[in-house]
Amino acid sequence: MQPSSPLSEQIRRSIRCRRSTGSKGPPPTNYTGCVKMADKEIIKAVTEALKNAPKRKFHESVELAINLKDIDLSNPKNRINEEIILPKGRGREVKVGLFGTQEMAQKARDVADMIIAAEDIPKMAEEKGQAKKKVSQIDFFVAEAPLMAIVGKNLGVILGPRGKMPRPIPPGADPTGIIANLRKTVKVRSKDRRTFHVTVGTKDMKPEDIASNIEAVMTRIRSKLERGLMNIHSVYVKTTMGPAVKLVLR
Repeated sequence: MQPSSPLSEQIRRSIRCRRSTGSKGPPPTNYTGCVKMADKEIIKAVTEALKNAPKRKFHESVELAINLKDIDLSNPKNRINEEIILPKGRGREVKVGLFGTQEMAQKARDVADMIIAAEDIPKMAEEKGQAKKKVSQIDFFVAEAPLMAIVGKNLGVILGPRGKMPRPIPPGADPTGIIANLRKTVKVRSKDRRTFHVTVGTKDMKPEDIASNIEAVMTRIRSKLERGLMNIHSVYVKTTMGPAVKLVLR
C-alpha cells in the first residue's frame, strides 16, 4: 500500500473538519486543517503583540479585530452571532447568575456568583435601579426552564437589551457543567459591521494559550461564513491599548 501524501492527508483533514463544523462546499486547495492559520504564525503574532504592548495599570484583555469582505451584513442571516467556548479560558473572572427554585439554588450554591430565588423575581423587577445594578455585575445568567417565562415577563426589558437573557437548564439538572462552560465563553457579534472585535484572553496568559483560543474562534467564524476564508479580509491581534499585529491566514 502506498503511503498517503501530505496533500491527500490535508484534504481528508479539511473534509472531516468541514463536516464537523457544518461548512458546505469543497474545501479550498490551500486548506491546511481546521484553522487556516499555522500554529507557529499565530503564536509569533501573539508574542509580538504582547511584547509591543506598553505596561498599563489595569488588567488588559487580548482581542481579535476581524475584518470581513464581500458579504452583505444588512441581511441578518449573514451576520456572525455566536457564543464560543475558549479552550484555555478567558483569563479573567467571569460571573454567572442563576434564577432557580430552592432545589436548584442548593445545587448551584458553590458554583454560581449570584442566586435569585423564583419568588424574588417579581420583587427584583419592581426595583429597576437595583435590578440594573445586579445585572451589570453578571456576565451570564442561567435559569430553570420553567422559570424562563417569568424571567422574561418581569426582567426581559432589562436583560434583553444587554444580551443577558438566561440559558435554560432542565428542572433538577446539575448546573455545574453549564456554569463552568459559560465562564470560558465569549460572545461574538458582527451586527451589521464588517469589522468587529472578540476577546481571546488576557495579557498575562501564555502566548500558546491565547493562540489556542484564537484557533477556536477563527474555526467557528470561518464555518459560519458562506465563502469561509474568502469572506475574511484580515485579522489582527492586540491588547486593549496596544498596537495591532496582523495574523497570517493560510
